[in-house]
Amino acid sequence: MIVGAGFSGIGAAIQLDKAGLGDYLIVEAGEEPGGTWYWNTYPGIAVDIPSFSYQFSFEQSADWSRTYAKGAELKRYAQRCVDEYGLRRKIRFATLVTAAAFDDETDCWRVELDGGDTLTARFLVNASGVLSVPKLPDIDGVDGFAGITMHTARWDHSQDLTGKRVAIIGTGASAVQVIPEIAPIVKQLNVFQRTPIWCMPKLDVPLPAAARWAMRIPGGKVLQRVLSQAYVELTFTISAQYYTVFPLANRAEKMGRAYLKREVHDPRVRDKLTPRYAVGCKRPGFHNTYLSTYNRDNVELVTEPIEKVTASGVVTADGAEREVDVLILATGFKVMDVDSIPTFPVTGPGGRSLAQFWSERRLQAYEGVSIPGFPNFFTVMGPYGYVGSSYFALIETQTHHIVRCLAQASREAASRVEVSGAANDRFFAEMMRKRHRQIFWQDSCSLANSYYFDKNGDVPLRPTTTAEAIWRSRRFPLADYEFSR
Repeated sequence: MIVGAGFSGIGAAIQLDKAGLGDYLIVEAGEEPGGTWYWNTYPGIAVDIPSFSYQFSFEQSADWSRTYAKGAELKRYAQRCVDEYGLRRKIRFATLVTAAAFDDETDCWRVELDGGDTLTARFLVNASGVLSVPKLPDIDGVDGFAGITMHTARWDHSQDLTGKRVAIIGTGASAVQVIPEIAPIVKQLNVFQRTPIWCMPKLDVPLPAAARWAMRIPGGKVLQRVLSQAYVELTFTISAQYYTVFPLANRAEKMGRAYLKREVHDPRVRDKLTPRYAVGCKRPGFHNTYLSTYNRDNVELVTEPIEKVTASGVVTADGAEREVDVLILATGFKVMDVDSIPTFPVTGPGGRSLAQFWSERRLQAYEGVSIPGFPNFFTVMGPYGYVGSSYFALIETQTHHIVRCLAQASREAASRVEVSGAANDRFFAEMMRKRHRQIFWQDSCSLANSYYFDKNGDVPLRPTTTAEAIWRSRRFPLADYEFSR
């Protein structure tokens, strides 16, 4: 069973079929495929790496309209992959997994669904992703607001914001995209910022006719993808994972400051928008009109801490209350929370929960895929799996790892597959040994309030290049797993 019909689940299913392991079911909470791009439909939503990199290497689209695709295009791409690879008949939509427990006697997972059904599967693949569970703010009175409240991840398109007084809490990646879209139509927009974000310009343009033509000739798509991947690897992966060797992010900070100075007219507002932490401590934003939006007369940047939300507005620590009609929560997702990866509780042999394992031993997974003590369970986006480049590189890497394990289990007629504790400990020690090169350990990162950091102060991102992660997914010793029946 695969949990999730976003790109992780789609990629896992395609690779299983290619390997001749087609006996699977995909369970998806939404009514359509797409995952993040099904649930997130807020105004301005788009990918923040080039479209040429945000796709499967084996299914490259020739239909991208822009250098950075909008959300609707990505959703259509997901639907196309599902239909072209014949996955729809194997997906059970509108079905939420509420829990999974391993049965020691049968070597199977018993998966509970929100409708009361229980399904049984030999192997369980978590493809529920990390941008799945909306994070609600811990603010007094937020549930008692009498107006309209919505999270950016669950946008209500039936609400017309024209002429409304709107408050938006948060200035992360989704807020950077939403704010410039709604500012021109609302009466007043109050942006409540806890921590500013580094925002960089984005080469987001409609693809010219020559580029669209090149996608349709032999080798054209490949060349564009190679160039795009090189850009992503240099600016994201190498900059973050090898900061002490290649401090490229220092140049980005200079560019960010210059961009702020050029875009924001009021020096007091500009100062409030200037991060006190170094570039890379926190996920940066990429947008061409976010910063200039603060030049508008109807937009106010509020940096006073929020004290409470009343029935009619938002009260800050200085006692000021701003009355609003609509409250937008741009507060992101539960990313490094042990209770949200996966999006359902997992109980292994002996009644031990995965959340408990991670709480006691810190977030860890062998090659970002498997956890000792939890047999027949694999996760696409586990701790220390993602290197920081395209999610599609991660998906293809991790699903290759998973398929190698399942193919070996098939060859050995094994009913139980479990990574050894020694192999996991060796991998985790390697991650700890290499992480000193990462950008996240700069002193100023303590001021970033970044979701990269978990409650233990770890950053569970793999300190390697994409190429190394790909190579290891094809070369890790199968002897690190125990196959039995």
